[in-house]
Amino acid sequence: MANIPLAERMRPSSLDNYIGQKHLVGEGGVIRNMMETGRINSFILWGPPGVGKTTLARIIANTTEADFFTLSAVTSGVKDVREVIDKCEAAGRSVFAKARPILFIDEIHRFNKSQQDSLLGAVEKGVLTLIGATTENPSFEVIRPLLSRAQVYTLKSLEQEDLQNLLDATLKNDPILAARNVKVEETRALFRFAGGDARKLLNIIDLIEQSTPDGEDVVINDEIVINRLQENPVAYDRNGEMHYDIISAFIKSIRGSDPDAALYWLARMVAGGEDPAFIARRLVILASEDIGLANPNALLLANATFDALQKIGWPEGRIILAECTVYLATSAKSNSAYMGIAAALAEVERSGNLPVPLHLRNAPTKLMKDLGYHEGYKYAHDYKNNYVAQAYLPSEIEGSKFWVAGANASEANMQKRMDEIRKN
Repeated sequence: MANIPLAERMRPSSLDNYIGQKHLVGEGGVIRNMMETGRINSFILWGPPGVGKTTLARIIANTTEADFFTLSAVTSGVKDVREVIDKCEAAGRSVFAKARPILFIDEIHRFNKSQQDSLLGAVEKGVLTLIGATTENPSFEVIRPLLSRAQVYTLKSLEQEDLQNLLDATLKNDPILAARNVKVEETRALFRFAGGDARKLLNIIDLIEQSTPDGEDVVINDEIVINRLQENPVAYDRNGEMHYDIISAFIKSIRGSDPDAALYWLARMVAGGEDPAFIARRLVILASEDIGLANPNALLLANATFDALQKIGWPEGRIILAECTVYLATSAKSNSAYMGIAAALAEVERSGNLPVPLHLRNAPTKLMKDLGYHEGYKYAHDYKNNYVAQAYLPSEIEGSKFWVAGANASEANMQKRMDEIRKN
């Protein structure tokens, strides 16, 4: 047993010793209710590492006595998916089957479209219950047909109370630790390094126990934790919830025109080892989404920042990021382009594929000309101010407005020009 990692030794087998995610498995929680009724629907568990996604799937299988099959999206292909679906189908037909087989796919966001497509039929027909796990937003990484067949449940990083409960349970129930004299003097660094990740917490405890000679007390305090890990005590997990929380605070600070706060959150990411390219990409997006036409130079600078990072590298690249961050934070703001495309997409969703007006269509063949393609089109450059009034939208939505000028000098001038040329 000493060769088995502590995180595996402490993996719970029932909800009675499962820590965290009370909104899902607590009294009245949706997953607990499914387990109590024995009717498990397909779903995807979305959350940071070490919060119990795999463990919860195994507990569900144990509780319902369902055959449990696993795939890793990192190493499995379409052939592997089809093979395991055949196994699920065979297991489901067995006279000994008490529940629909469960297929657990870890890191399901790594499956490409064809791999995800191969699951649709089995999920639709009830051949298996799919439980997926992902650290990435399923809205972006999982195809819509699969999302329509599987509910998404969000798991949260463990709170300090959860980490304390896990620590207490571990010291009490793990036979190796229970056999040693463990003294917990401080937990601040332990919980900070864990960052809401149960696996990380247990790995730290495991490291301290294994590095303490037999016969000596196992002491847990801030100094020992930092010394054993030999890491910067900055709490930042590039793959966890804090990654998303800090980038969110960074973007909102720039949007809110607070350069000091923006630089602080940038520093948190730099100190935590965030990928500089990730930060630069978000700055490019923000330059269009939140500054846009109020200052078109913002997009040019953000794109130049991204390019410069590739040429300069690290650590000097942090200065380039800081310059762009301050420029964007202090710039005039407008989301008119963002709102404009959102409004246009909503209209497309509402009205569908409306036909292109005939006069706007090209007519490269005689047949197209005979059908009226291009007939009546007015070439704007033949008219005063390079403008002539004519219909550019389908007749069904003629007169619709999608772009509304923002309240800033740049867009006020743009709107003024449009108003003037339309009058003449």
